[in-house]
Amino acid sequence: MGRTVLPFSQVLDQEVQEWRKFRRGLRKEDQQFLDRLFEKARLHAQAGVYASRPWPFETILISILLEHEKTLVELRSKLKELEERENNSSPSPLPSPARGEGKIF
Repeated sequence: MGRTVLPFSQVLDQEVQEWRKFRRGLRKEDQQFLDRLFEKARLHAQAGVYASRPWPFETILISILLEHEKTLVELRSKLKELEERENNSSPSPLPSPARGEGKIF
């Protein structure tokens, strides 16, 4: 008989359980960030099935990195758009007054 391969979602759940002591040691807000990281990995569970890596945590980390990369690209694009919008909408600087103009005394 062949080796039974667990669904990647179950493998991911096992990894989450193995990290629960680490999670308990974190501050409350950091626990939430850790939970979010594992949720990002769940977005790519189907790819994890195809990867069939000997160390499932590699697939989890790559899934998290993939989501972070997508977020970085999106944020860079938005930043560039905002910078371009600001550069195009800023008024041109006023010319310097000619010598003697604008002096009160």
